[in-house]
Amino acid sequence: MSRNPLRNIPSVNELLESPPLRRLVDRISHNVVVSTVRNVLDEVRSEVQHAATDMTLPSVSELADRVARRISEAELPPLRPVINATGILLHTNLGRAPLAEEALAEISAVARDYASLEIDLASGRRSRRVVAVEGLLVQLTGAEAALVVNNNSAATMIALAAVAAGREVIVSRGELVEIGGSFRLPDVMAASGAVLREVGTTNKTRASDYQAAINERTAALMLVHPSNYAVVGFTESASLAELVEIGRKHRLPVIHDVGSGAMFDFSQFGFPGEPAAPQSIQTGADLVLFSGDKLLGGPQCGILVGRRSIIEQISKHPLARALRVGKLTLAALSATLRLHRDPERARRAIPLLHLLTTSVENLENRAKRLAPQIAAAPAVAAAEAIASTTFFGGGSLPTQEIATWCVAVQPNEMSVDRLATALRLGTPAVMGRIQQGRLLLDLRSVMPRQDQELVAALGGVTGGS
Repeated sequence: MSRNPLRNIPSVNELLESPPLRRLVDRISHNVVVSTVRNVLDEVRSEVQHAATDMTLPSVSELADRVARRISEAELPPLRPVINATGILLHTNLGRAPLAEEALAEISAVARDYASLEIDLASGRRSRRVVAVEGLLVQLTGAEAALVVNNNSAATMIALAAVAAGREVIVSRGELVEIGGSFRLPDVMAASGAVLREVGTTNKTRASDYQAAINERTAALMLVHPSNYAVVGFTESASLAELVEIGRKHRLPVIHDVGSGAMFDFSQFGFPGEPAAPQSIQTGADLVLFSGDKLLGGPQCGILVGRRSIIEQISKHPLARALRVGKLTLAALSATLRLHRDPERARRAIPLLHLLTTSVENLENRAKRLAPQIAAAPAVAAAEAIASTTFFGGGSLPTQEIATWCVAVQPNEMSVDRLATALRLGTPAVMGRIQQGRLLLDLRSVMPRQDQELVAALGGVTGGS
C-alpha cells in the first residue's frame, strides 16, 4: 500500500462503470446510485483514517456489491407484510387485526376507481359518508344512529367535546386507563375540554359515588371498560344498569366505552367479562364507543353508536371533519360488519376470529408437521413442537391465557438473537418470540397458508454468530 492509502480508493466514476451499478443506474436512478456511491466511499475513507494499522482496501467489485446491497435494502418499504409468529393475536406493533378477504376485495374495488363516498346514487344529491356503514351498525347493535372516526381515542375525545365541553364528566377513579404509547384517558378528556370528576377509589366505586357527585355542572356519566388490565381481590364497581338508572333520574347521558368492540358474547370462546356493544345499547347506554380493529376484526377506526340526538350533536362538532375516516376504511368496515350479520360466517371469514377459534389439536398437528421441515434448514440445529400459552394482546382480555402450539427453534452456529433478526429482515419478515434460549414460532397467530412460508424463511437464513 502506498504512503497515502486514500489515493488508492476508487473514484465515483470507476464504481459507476462496474456492471452491477450500471444496471442499477438504468433501473433506478443515476442520482440515487451516485449518492449511495459517495456515502460508501466516505465510509471507506473514514475507516482508513481511523484504522490502527494498515488495512486492505476493498476492491472495486467489493465496493460495487456493497453499494448495490445498500440500494437494495433502501428500496424495501418500511411498511411491509409480516408473518406474526409471536402468538399475540392483536399485536399493536404489527397492525392488530388482519382483514378478511371480503374486506380486502371491497377496499380494492373502491380504491381502483371513484366511489359513492358522499353521494346518493338514487337522487344524485350529496350524502353523508357514514351512510356506508351506519345502517349495518344500527342493525348489529340496536342503536338509533352511528358515527365513525379514526380510532377509539378520537371517539372519546369528540364525544366529550360535543357533549361535555366546559362541564363535568363523572368517571370512576379505577377506570382512568392508560393505553399504548402513554396516552391516558384523563389527558384525552382534558383535551376535549371536559372536566374530569373522579369518584370512588382504585378498587371500589359504588353507584352511590356517582349519585353523590352529581351537581349543576354535571354533563354525563361515563363507564370505561378497563380492557388492558384487571383489578382483582377486594373490589366493587357500579354496573352499567345502575348508571343508566341514575342517568335517567337526573336526565344525564350515560357514555359506555367498551373498548375492544365485541359484537357478541366472547364467553363462548372461554373469555368471560368482555362487554359487547349490542348488550350495552340494550342495557340503556346513551352512547357506546369502541374500536374497529380489535375484537370486531376490522380496520383501525373508532365507532360511536347510540341515541340519534347525541350522534347528531357529535356529527356537527368541528372535530368531526378533522377525525373522519376515508373511503378505504369505510369499505373495509362495511365488509367486516356484513360478515358479523352471520356470527358463524364471521368466525370462519374474519381472520382474528378464525385464529382464535382454531382448535389446539389443529395447532398441534401443524407444529408437529412443520418441526422436521424447519429442522432441515442449514441455520437450524434443532426444532421441536411444544405446547405453550399466549395472550390476546391489543389491550383486550389481559388476564386470559390462550392455549397454543409452537415450533421451538435452536439455531446452528448463530445466536438466537441473530436468528430472530435475520428472520425479521427477510422477505417475508417473520417475528417470533425468544424464550429460554430458543426462538418460538407460535402458530396461534400464523395463518395456515403461511406455514410453508415459515419453512422457506428459515431455509433462507445464512450467516454465523
